[in-house]
Order: sequence, then structure tokens, then C-alpha cells
Amino acid sequence: MALVTLMLPNLALAQKKNFTMAEATNGMSTSLATKGLKQLSWQPGTSNLFQVANNAWVRTNVANGAVDTVLRLAQLNELLFGKDSLKAMPFLNWIDKEQFYFNSGDQLNSSFVGKNTWMSKALPKGAENIFIAPETNYIAFTVGNNLWLNDNKVTNESNPNIISGKAVHRDEFGIDRGIFFSPKGNLLAYYRMDQTMVNDYPIVDWSVTPAKANIIKYPMAGGASHHVSVLVYNPKTKQSVRIKTGTPLDKYLTCVSWSPDEKHIYLATLNREQDHLRLNKYDAHSGEKISTLFEESDDKYVQPLHPMKFLPGSNDQFIWWSQRDGFMHLYLYNTDGKLIRQLTKGEWLVNEILALNETTNEVIFTSSKESPMEKNAYAVNWTNGKMRRIDSEKGFHNFIANSKGDYLVDIYSSADVPKQTIVRHTDGQWSKLLMESPNTLVDYNRPEVKNVTLNADDGTPLYGKLILPTNFDAGKKYPVIVYLYNGPNVQLLHNSFPASGNLWYEYLAQRGYVVFTMDGRGSSNRGVKFEQATFGKLGTVELQDQLLGVDYLKSLPYVDASRMGIHGWSYGGFMTTSMMLRFPDVFKVGVAGGPVMDWSMYEIMYTERYMNTPQDNPKGYEASNLLTKTKNLKGKLLLIHGADDDVVVWQHSINFVKKCVDNNIPVDYFMYPGHPHNVRGKDRVHLMQKITDYFDLYLKPGN
Repeated sequence: MALVTLMLPNLALAQKKNFTMAEATNGMSTSLATKGLKQLSWQPGTSNLFQVANNAWVRTNVANGAVDTVLRLAQLNELLFGKDSLKAMPFLNWIDKEQFYFNSGDQLNSSFVGKNTWMSKALPKGAENIFIAPETNYIAFTVGNNLWLNDNKVTNESNPNIISGKAVHRDEFGIDRGIFFSPKGNLLAYYRMDQTMVNDYPIVDWSVTPAKANIIKYPMAGGASHHVSVLVYNPKTKQSVRIKTGTPLDKYLTCVSWSPDEKHIYLATLNREQDHLRLNKYDAHSGEKISTLFEESDDKYVQPLHPMKFLPGSNDQFIWWSQRDGFMHLYLYNTDGKLIRQLTKGEWLVNEILALNETTNEVIFTSSKESPMEKNAYAVNWTNGKMRRIDSEKGFHNFIANSKGDYLVDIYSSADVPKQTIVRHTDGQWSKLLMESPNTLVDYNRPEVKNVTLNADDGTPLYGKLILPTNFDAGKKYPVIVYLYNGPNVQLLHNSFPASGNLWYEYLAQRGYVVFTMDGRGSSNRGVKFEQATFGKLGTVELQDQLLGVDYLKSLPYVDASRMGIHGWSYGGFMTTSMMLRFPDVFKVGVAGGPVMDWSMYEIMYTERYMNTPQDNPKGYEASNLLTKTKNLKGKLLLIHGADDDVVVWQHSINFVKKCVDNNIPVDYFMYPGHPHNVRGKDRVHLMQKITDYFDLYLKPGN
């Protein structure tokens, strides 16, 4: 039985306009974007909030309300370049309380707050991944596959497949960088990745004649994986020490953490099977292993995502993230590996640690405690475990905390609140509205949106949204389009603006479609049991959950079950194709973008976490392999792929088309030259028009 709650009232349709495809596609990030403050950042160690306004850096002391202009664009250009080189104020990167920097081309420019003197340093061409140590002002960066510190090359690898200073393990496990300065800036830890043993894979550049094959390394499930190590560089000796993590060499090294006194490096080592983790302590100067603090294991997988976070002023107490009780929570440990206390607990997740407030002994964090559809801020005391909520409004909140953890900028929206920007004290007693956005969609013909809750076969509630056609007539029958993703680490639905979640859905509603979308089991933000329901059998439980949505749609008297379409991208492309092949009588039309067709051809880190290896789980891989099921296709199916896709490589859909040809099965195909896994920018308008036209062609009455 479905529980349905109305989200938006019927709006007067007189003199309202419909969205153009450009507005429906990119409008919420361009012409229809909700209004907010620009380039917000906190000056470290203060209650000073910086923003860009009227082509100037503006500082507001939120404690006393004082506002002043720090520097205008014309002044900045004159001081640095003597001409109008910069067309807009650059984003501030803070080095410490007084010093900040920004990049312009291959030049790093730094200054001190309130002073008009600037220091500029020329960086080698192609410098990226720039990090600055506040205490020592060392500058670390990468050029190509090598790591630099100031003017010195830390590494000098001539083999392009040995890479230092960059993110590894294909950015899984929360890894977003490869450079880690020690707390006082005296030492530099960095990742080194040797991928010479990984298979070559061609990504063809079609923009040149003749076309050129750019060879990348792509580790497919069950095959050879790269070898990663962590080294520590000492600028005084100009020598690097390798952390001795032992064998096997294809394990994962995650959660790189420094002790505050710079004596130790901590690493979470995860076996290739991803079911056993060890948090290890190493001597940062010799690389020797000192001890294992604790271990975590799971019969399916362990997924470490966060480094240790030491308490202020402590060298031996830290916060650790773990899903060991079924939900992502925070645990307080000491460096002997003793659990002091579990800080958060319940059938909800911690999403982020925003700050640590040393004055109140509180961790400031966000979570899904109120609802998986919402995100709010909380504080928990690390000495007694007392927890409290900081904000009060229903909706989806994003926060920027100052370094002291006593103030937050809260940028939030909900189904009926376009955007509010609020500054809050983390004691929860004081807040001030900085900006309230008008409804940028008020002049448009908006559909009615309903929240829908369905129950999976195990009783788990599944949250969806139903978007009705504009000018809805309950006596008519309408075609339906289901949009889905339903894969790990992604949640489509939130209580945020716009209520529909996507203006393209509303564009479809204006064209006479019912639109439905739902997060089934396997997706994110619902806990381990919910996500692991699909383990070893991707494309099974998720399809059953989506079929619950289909049954719900068929129960609605205004839905034409003979004219149903389905669309998704990436994992959603896999789901779309799976539905069209495994349940071929349900949907008349499908559009699959960037789809995985055979999980044995997808990358090791992601695939082996959710499927094990093809050698260990041959039945699971075979069941999910869509290349063997093309004969089942009955409806119309359009495949779309970016020609430069290095995530779901182009071969997935090429092989699928070949199988369709072999079996004399008609299938439609479209390719986007020059685009990787996603089609962005102006070409995305072309993409969404292509998808819409395909549905119109085969789902509209008479087709």
C-alpha cells in the first residue's frame, strides 16, 4: 500500500510559461539559479566571513556585524599585473589566519589580509594539485607524474605509469588527493602508484586526423591491479622513506593520517577482497610498522572513507568513522587502539564532520537523523556523548564551518524554500538570515509533485517522487517515464528545491508525461543492510524494488501502462538496459546512457567491492551480464555513450550493439564525440533533447 503526501499545491496556470530545453537542462545552474552569496570562506581562527560582492572581497565579522571591503578587482589587477588581467575576483585559498593565495595560470600569488603587498611565485608549466604548509610555507605540487616541493623535484620518474603525489585507487575510499603535509609542515607524505602491470586501454581522440589513441591504464575486475605505496619526504635531508606496509602489493592504502607531533603516520590497509581492514601505526622517519590499533571485517565489504581526526590539543585521542553497527557513526579511540566511547549511535548516518569545537568539547557534524531525505547539523560532546541539533528548519542543509567550530554558514532549501543563507552560532541560540532567494521558477508552469513511500519485500520503506502532468486531468490516461540510478554511493531524492528534483522532469510533465523516480535498495544514505542488499548480484534486488514502483504506477487510474519509458545514466544505464532485457514486457521504451553491460569490464575497486571477482563469483557476473541477454529485447532501446569515456569504457555499448547485430535485434545508438562519462555544458542540451525526442517518438499517442 502506498503512502502519498502532497508536496506542492496546484499553481495557477494563467500566463505561466513552459521551460525551454536549455532551461530544463542547465537552468538551475545558470539563468534560473537560486540566489546566494558568492565564494564564501571563513578566515581561519576567526569569526570573519569572506565573500565576493560587487567585484571585491568583502569581510563580515559575524560576531559584531562589522563589514568592510578588503580589496577590489581593479586594485588587485593594478597591484599584480598593472592591467585588467583578471576579469573576476579569484577564490581565496587560506594558508593560515593572515595569509591566503590564488592561482593565475602558472603563477601563485599570495598576500596577507589587509596588506597591499603581494608575493608571486612562478610554477612550472602544468603544475597542479597545489598544497601549502602554513607553518613552513613549503609549496608542494605535481607536474605530470612527478612531485615537486618548491623548486625541487621530489621524484624523478621517467616512466609515465609510475605516478607520485596524485590520488590513487581511482579515487575510491574517499581519496581525493595524494599530498599530505605533516601538521607543522616539516614533512611531506605522498602516494606513489605503480600501474605498469595494469592493462593498457585506448581512449581514442577523434578530434585530430588521423585519430589518435591515448593509452590509459584501466584495471578491470579480476585482473591485475596497480601497486600503491606511501612515502615520507624530509625537505632537510631531501630523502624519502617508504612506509613498510608489506605484502601483498595490490592491497589498498587509505585514510592517510599524521600524528599531531609528526612522529607517526597512520594508514588503513584494506585487503583486495575489501572485507578486512587494519588501522596501522608507522614510524614516519624509518617507515617501520609499530602496531595495529584495531581491525574491522565484514562478510561482504568494509568501506573506509575518512582519515583519523585527532582531538584539539591531543596527540593520543582521535575520532574514527565506522559502519560496524550497520550505520556510519563516530567512535573515540586512543592511539593504543582502545575504544573510549561511541560518540553517535542510531539508525541514521553521520554524513560529514564540519569542525571540532575545543571550547565546548563538541564535534560539529551533519547527519540524516531526522530523515534520509534531509540533512541537518548536530553537535555531540566527546567527553559525555550528549548530542543536540543546531538548525531547526526541515530541508536539506549544506554547511560551511569556521575553524573554531563556533559558527556555521547554513545554505539550505526544501520543497517550498528556494534557498536561504543563514549564519548560525553552533550553540543553537543565535542565527541571522544573510540572504533569501526569490523563487526563480515562479513564472513557470509547474507540475504537482507528490512524495511516495513504498515498502520493499522485506518491509524496508522506499522513497520516491511522482510528478504529474501540468494541466492534469484525472480522467485522462498519460504516458510515464521512470528515471532511475539505484546504485551504490548515490541518493537521487532529497527534500530540496525544486521539489521535483530536476527541471527536466518538469519539462516532461509540461509535455504530458507522468514522471516517477525512486531510490531502491542498493543506493546510499540508508545504512549497510540497505546498501548491501545487492551484494554479489547487481541488477536483481534493485530491479525488484523498481518493479514495485511500476506496480504502483499501474495502480493509478490516469497512468497508461502500455506507454511506459525508462531512462538512467551510468549505473542507471545498466539498470535501464537490465529492465528492458530481464523484464521485456514492462517498458515500451528505454534510453540507457553510459551503461555498464558486463561488470567484468568495469574497474577493480568499485566492482570487486560489490561483486567480488569474476573468478570468485562467476554466477553473479553471468546473471548480471547484459551481453548474453540481447535476444530478450522487445521494446525500443536507445544507447548513448561518450566517445572519450574512461569510466564506463565505450567498449561496453559497442559490444552490446555487436551482440544485437549478431542476433538480428534492432537497437538505436548515439555517440557524443569528445565527451567522457557524462555529457556536460551546452552539448547536454542536445543530449536531453535527443532523449526527449526518442520518448516522444515512441510513447506519445498514436506511436
